[in-house]
Amino acid sequence: MPSADLSRLAALHGVATSYSPSPDRTVAASVTAVTRALAALGVDAGTPEAVRAALAARERERAERLLPPTVVGWGTGVPPALAALPGGTLLLVRTEQGETRPSAENLPPGVHRVTATAPDGRTGEAHLIVAPPGLPAPPARSYGLLVQLYSLLSRRSWGMGDLADLGELADWAGRTLGAGFVQINPLHAAVPGPPTDPSPYRPSSRRFPDPVHLRIEDVPEFAYLSESKGEGAGAGVEGAEGRARLEGPLRRAAELREAVLDKGALIDRDAVWAAKKAALEAVVDEVPLGPGRLAAYRDFLAEQGQALEDHATWCALAEVHGPAWHTWPAPLRDPRSPGTARARRELAARVDFHSRLAWLTDTQLTAVQRTAREAGMPLGIVHDLAVGVHPEGSDAWAQQDTLAAGMSVGAPPDAFNARGQDWGLPPWRPDRLAACGYAPFRALLQALFRYAGALRIDHVMGLFRLWWVPRGLPPTEGTYVRYDAEAMLAVLVLEASRAGAVVIGEDLGTVEPGVRETLRERGVYGTSVLWFERDWEGDGRPLPPETWRADCLATVTTHDLPPTASRLTGEHVGLRDGLGLLTRPLAEEHAEAAADTAEWLDLLTRLGLLHGHGTDGTVSTRANGTAATEEEARIQAVHRYLLRTPARMIGVWLPDGVGDRRPQNLPGTWDQYPNWRLPVADAQGRPVSLEDLAASPRLRALLDVVRTRTDRPGGAEGTGGVSGTGGAGGAEGTDGAEGTDGADRADAPGRT
Repeated sequence: MPSADLSRLAALHGVATSYSPSPDRTVAASVTAVTRALAALGVDAGTPEAVRAALAARERERAERLLPPTVVGWGTGVPPALAALPGGTLLLVRTEQGETRPSAENLPPGVHRVTATAPDGRTGEAHLIVAPPGLPAPPARSYGLLVQLYSLLSRRSWGMGDLADLGELADWAGRTLGAGFVQINPLHAAVPGPPTDPSPYRPSSRRFPDPVHLRIEDVPEFAYLSESKGEGAGAGVEGAEGRARLEGPLRRAAELREAVLDKGALIDRDAVWAAKKAALEAVVDEVPLGPGRLAAYRDFLAEQGQALEDHATWCALAEVHGPAWHTWPAPLRDPRSPGTARARRELAARVDFHSRLAWLTDTQLTAVQRTAREAGMPLGIVHDLAVGVHPEGSDAWAQQDTLAAGMSVGAPPDAFNARGQDWGLPPWRPDRLAACGYAPFRALLQALFRYAGALRIDHVMGLFRLWWVPRGLPPTEGTYVRYDAEAMLAVLVLEASRAGAVVIGEDLGTVEPGVRETLRERGVYGTSVLWFERDWEGDGRPLPPETWRADCLATVTTHDLPPTASRLTGEHVGLRDGLGLLTRPLAEEHAEAAADTAEWLDLLTRLGLLHGHGTDGTVSTRANGTAATEEEARIQAVHRYLLRTPARMIGVWLPDGVGDRRPQNLPGTWDQYPNWRLPVADAQGRPVSLEDLAASPRLRALLDVVRTRTDRPGGAEGTGGVSGTGGAGGAEGTDGAEGTDGADRADAPGRT
């Protein structure tokens, strides 16, 4: 047990000395966890004497300071921290817009600087974040599609889904089916392989997207690759060389596409990237940018500044020394060292190449969002923000000063995972974030909102606190470290409002009291998954649809859970049994799964939502007149249930539309299951291309059910902004996907 002095010191730095895995149980954090978390924050607590000295210094600093490093204000009122200053204190506010004001009243939204001078002579300076009181609701109730982009292959892609495929899906779904959005997995830049970690939730950089998602043929210079660069007799030779450099990548692209769609192969991200990289190198080497394109590229470089230079430098150095920057020559481990500056000059061509790829990917992402909006989608593309970054990636290298060395983010032990979880992601230091006015977080959000109509934040509870696990210790030896949630939320609301974007927080599992209420107050939506919406504090039965909350994205399943067909048939239990993941006898697990399904089917029948098989004797039909199966009728029924709720956003897992059985990610596995490498498939496991998806009567029938019950053109029965109660997620831990305060993350080493 931490001593009284250590507990007081820890509290002053936001480090918890205990946690509650359930409302009736409190567990003390170990002294080791607390002292190592403090050490990562630059506080020596290794001995009783050091604790007393650090405690005295912290209390003195807090008593003497006039302002904290960052102050938050909402709307046009005076921020509370400034209103609490001693009477007669003089203020000087330098606004983001370039004004100088003597008062903090009626400030415009932005990140300003404030200087305070008290009557006793003390002075203080702080960052002043002023945000709108909250985000507005989405423009209307709508439904959308949820899909992992890599799994969405067309007959034109290069072995995995790409941004042109995403644009085609959004264009079709928006124009033909009235969909309001498409939600995808994080497209953050990955740490290169081979093998590349396929999990989109352990990226190299969250700031920059991965060029593996590029459609090569949509790069404007690609069309000119076969043309000569010069004049005269030698020009044709150069053109022939350009064509020759493309032959291999194009042939390889066709092979990879055919292997996945026609031969049952897994998606091979490394092979796809090798082909695309070779083609992009040919394009960059052989075709110069035209004057307008060059000007646009230079504008992008200037706008992204040091962050892009760092990312591109890391990519270039990784090609020479490997991606694990901790093993690089000592001078190169520091992004600001003279050795790194020298290496950047020596690798200037490669730094420019990777900068160019970031620009090309940004332009295609922007084009996709424009396509979605032009197709009539009020939101367009919903992007996903991972909770952290890979410890060896470019963000971890470039942002060492704001990350907690020797720490990893995870989840504490709970009823569903007695060992806890370690996701292998270094956390931000809350003190360093406050000191710089949350600049890294602001820059990250600004980058994502460039092309996002909405943003899903994975493990949104991390804006409030994160479970820090000291390196070398098990997750059970961690502790919570608290962040300034008001400042984090102010930055989020500020940047989202500037972009006119919606924010969706992934708040599944057990969440500490007050978090959901605070998020709701600021207009941040939650996430509600049908199977977990039960009365956990009462009889445990499914919540009536009218008691669900309205401010959420409601879905039947997610990428971490079994597809709906698999859950309804109980096949997911057999899959987990075959991989040795069950903790109870197979018969017990089967019986529980069957009882759960039967309870839901009974409720659907009583509500009159299960049309066709097994109810009134009729058989539902698809749009083309063919009969729907019993399985399809049940999948449609659970989506009708979602439509009975007041949820303003309804999400349809795209693979559910064709009867896919395989989860994209199976928590608890690493190489035992092909996580993040499966194409969308039908009920028999046959891959389904984007073209076949658009022509699928089964998918069309499901989407027609959803379309005609939402406030989209041609629809009816929207419930708009009806207020709901309850339905806050519950502490369900089924399939290892949920758990205490975000134990749904399962893509760390040894898991996925």
